[in-house]
Amino acid sequence: MLRTKLVRKLFGTTSLVVLSLITVNTAVAQDDTIKVGVLHSLSGTMAISETTLKDTMLMLIDEQNKKGGVLGKKLEAVVVDPASDWPLFAEKARELIEKEGVAATFGCWTSVSRKSVLPVFEELNSPLFYPVQYEGEESSKNVFYTGAAPNQQAIPAVDYLMNEIGATRWVLAGTDYVYPRTTNKILEAYLLDKGVAADDIMINYTPFGHSDWQSIVASIKKFGGAGKKTAVVSTINGDANVPFYKELANQGVSAEDIPVIAFSVGEEELSGFDTSPLVGHLAAWNYFMSVEDDTNDEFITAWHEFIGSEDRVTNDPMEAHYIGFNMWVQAVEKAGTTDADAVEAAIIGVSVPNLTGGYSTMMPNHHITKPVLIGEIQDDGQFDVVWETSGLVAGDAWSDFLPESKQLISDWRAPLACGNYNVTTGACSGQNL
Repeated sequence: MLRTKLVRKLFGTTSLVVLSLITVNTAVAQDDTIKVGVLHSLSGTMAISETTLKDTMLMLIDEQNKKGGVLGKKLEAVVVDPASDWPLFAEKARELIEKEGVAATFGCWTSVSRKSVLPVFEELNSPLFYPVQYEGEESSKNVFYTGAAPNQQAIPAVDYLMNEIGATRWVLAGTDYVYPRTTNKILEAYLLDKGVAADDIMINYTPFGHSDWQSIVASIKKFGGAGKKTAVVSTINGDANVPFYKELANQGVSAEDIPVIAFSVGEEELSGFDTSPLVGHLAAWNYFMSVEDDTNDEFITAWHEFIGSEDRVTNDPMEAHYIGFNMWVQAVEKAGTTDADAVEAAIIGVSVPNLTGGYSTMMPNHHITKPVLIGEIQDDGQFDVVWETSGLVAGDAWSDFLPESKQLISDWRAPLACGNYNVTTGACSGQNL
């Protein structure tokens, strides 16, 4: 009331009517548009991986708008740059939800960025679609994990190295943050459970953006020279991968001697340098660009047309955004609204095509079903698929190999509606509805 009186004093009644009409027209324009948040680093150490995901979201939104949008409304991408700064992710997430009014957000890469924004999405009850492999040990009502859980990447990768390569000695090398540390905690427990001696497990962490790999690669080489077949499981993230692989080649560490299997190196990362010395090293993902499938061919063609270059590659997190975005669209259409609670209820059980020739489904624990693929690096920067699961694997939020989590399950459907239900105590020990 005070504001209305002040406006009348300053501008008069006529001006107030004009101001009101402008406000109404703005509201109508907003009602005709559904905003979608894009929360990916476009600068800093993670830009090498995340910039492409921003472009992927712009393509998906553009394609959906050509189909008529969602609920008869156009989608509008709201892009922000958290600049590989983990606290800034939280600030940008809040800006997207509170200031921009986005209906959903697609973003983050590192787990530390996801952990940073998680309280914001839960506080403001807004959905986040997270497209990258992660360490598990989490299930939030507001997060949909479209990347791989450890049982969809890390565990199958170790099984492959054990059964197909004959590895008996292990180097767990990672960037020093939550994803590598938790993943390696799970892998160490798994290896010990498989009878691997503690002395045959070497664990090493380096900071983001690490560039001097000479001494570390030398120690890996020495560790692998003990007469036992040694393999490196890499959770190194971001642009540190480039000097790491270069140093492997400089010191003559070949895939035949000490194979490296990576969880964060895909086609995009390999496009940054000469891969010929790395032929034979491996990566574990749920998608490779080289997969032969009509849906994948269509996606690649659309990507090249959108980005304006046939040299640009596709990769696993791009497929995860493809799956997550189409799941969100289908859930919104099913619910008839973008309301977060309605969409979260509608999305469980939704199935959409993936890019490897099947359909992925959103499970009650907010993880999806995916195939697991092992790819071998080729000299053209692509991967030759050397192994894959016989079917789809459902993501497990809680590891069966950690004592503190093996009794936990996640099910966001009523009546359980809990992300970490303890089957032993019958209690929900964390966030629930």
